[in-house]
Amino acid sequence: MIKVDEVSKAFSVKKETVHAARSISLEVQQGDIVGLLGENGAGKTTLLRMIATLLEPTSGHISVAGFDTIRQPMEVKKRIGVLFGGETGLYERLSARENLEYFAMLYGLSARETKTRIESLTVKFGMKEYINRKVGGFSKGMRQKVAIARTLLHDPEVILFDEPTTGLDITSANMFRQLIHQLRGEGKTIIFSSHIMEEVQLLCRSVIMIHKGELVYNGSLDELYEAEQSKDLNYIMMSRLVRGNAG
Repeated sequence: MIKVDEVSKAFSVKKETVHAARSISLEVQQGDIVGLLGENGAGKTTLLRMIATLLEPTSGHISVAGFDTIRQPMEVKKRIGVLFGGETGLYERLSARENLEYFAMLYGLSARETKTRIESLTVKFGMKEYINRKVGGFSKGMRQKVAIARTLLHDPEVILFDEPTTGLDITSANMFRQLIHQLRGEGKTIIFSSHIMEEVQLLCRSVIMIHKGELVYNGSLDELYEAEQSKDLNYIMMSRLVRGNAG
């Protein structure tokens, strides 16, 4: 479903070259739920942005559902939903419904499809009380629900979440976790980054670990536990990061 082949990404910062990703190769199978782990600045967001066609790799290739992210970006965009951290991308002067209608238009949904999808997502996320209110007065949890609804509006095959529960209260964070379970049942392919190890253990079948732009692990949690003789993911992660890709 997602194939990353020898991908590197370098940025020029104050006349210096910063390597955000170094020769990363990995595959994510259809229907898999994958946790993306690494310390701040490890390259997680850069990797997700490259998969989402928002950044071009300096070298290497990425394909999503068989489509190349550089040569066929529109085909990739049709098949993915993306939510990056606090970047909800919502227009504060518009109501939640108007925001969703606008993005539905960008996705090319018909008026009938738009109405059906918005009503369904409104019920799913419990947004009936504020779906017609302007986003400008929303709490973080309310904004996040609308942003997640926008991400799912076109029923994408692949979903990328970058630290989606950061800053959410317990109720909203639990709502997100329930959503992941539901999306798994629908056969969606999901990658989400998180610093909450318990969340990853609860939701994911596989993990990707990145350290200083390098891949240090890509595989199932069960295989990782067996290899490390431990189920303490916090300990395993720190140990792997210390050992680097030699681990």
